[in-house]
Amino acid sequence: MLVVMQSHAAASQIARVVQVIEAQGMAAHVMPGATRTAIGITGNTGAVDQSLFEVLDGVEEAIRVTKPYKLASREMRHDDTTITCAQGTIGPKTLTVIAGPCSVESEPLMLKTAEHLMSRGVKFLRAGAFKPRSSPYSFQGLGLEGLRILKKCREQTGIGVVTDLMDTEHASAVEEASDIIQIGTRNMQNFALLKRVGRCRKPVLLKRGMSATLEEWLMAAEYILAGGNYDVILCERGVRTFSDHSRNTLDLSVIPPAKALCHLPVFVDPSHGTGKRAYVPAMALAALAAGADGLLIEAHPEPDRASSDGAQTVDFTTLDALLARLKSLAPAFGRTM
Repeated sequence: MLVVMQSHAAASQIARVVQVIEAQGMAAHVMPGATRTAIGITGNTGAVDQSLFEVLDGVEEAIRVTKPYKLASREMRHDDTTITCAQGTIGPKTLTVIAGPCSVESEPLMLKTAEHLMSRGVKFLRAGAFKPRSSPYSFQGLGLEGLRILKKCREQTGIGVVTDLMDTEHASAVEEASDIIQIGTRNMQNFALLKRVGRCRKPVLLKRGMSATLEEWLMAAEYILAGGNYDVILCERGVRTFSDHSRNTLDLSVIPPAKALCHLPVFVDPSHGTGKRAYVPAMALAALAAGADGLLIEAHPEPDRASSDGAQTVDFTTLDALLARLKSLAPAFGRTM
């Protein structure tokens, strides 16, 4: 259920509604808006009596939410979510680019990459300190040493850090080192991990599972929102199909329905979506046209020497050319980079 407050509702009236919700054993989620505040209700196992709230001072109306992903639904919040980071805002009027190697390889490489990205106006560096790999014999990342390197990159260049969290054990360390916490495709339905990042106070980038439906993806986001972390970014990274011309099938068709059904920003990862560096620029441009709010692009000064995912990683020259095209086209879609 959603309790919509009157535009002139006082803080004390909002607090009273929250008190009544919690007295019923449910959770209240206060969502300030441009003109009025709404309060989402979760935790109920049955129908909620609307009259409990409609009689309270300052309440405009109480609305039933029909979608199972209540907090993510546009029924709960009509306006698009805008996420504010130290490096800028993420939302419907911007195109945010996150770039960097698949994994943290060395301090010199990461500093070189961070400096190059900042010089090109890219404010977020992506790289995994902990890497989930299909083979146990593949490079698994540098772990805590990788987090130290990422923190140093942020300290020296001011760049924002986006990195994977794979398990609850390292949640505090990853939260400290990152500006955006990434939950990878293999962990999209790791519910213990989703609950843990729901208690974090850093934005969470949630990648779509490799065979997940849109509703399953949104329900995964709901776990994070229900924990009190409302800064969630969805990321389409390709799904598994019969196609063999690319690593995955990048499902750009999911962007319009995702944005119609929920208010969260939607990013696209054309690197994992295609698995082939030659296809990354075209799909990045297509993602902009399809309505994506941001892009994750794997970039490395020498992709052929990358420790992981080199085949889908672009070099700096290709990245620079792509950034120039995105910057020139973004205004046509009502966005700035």
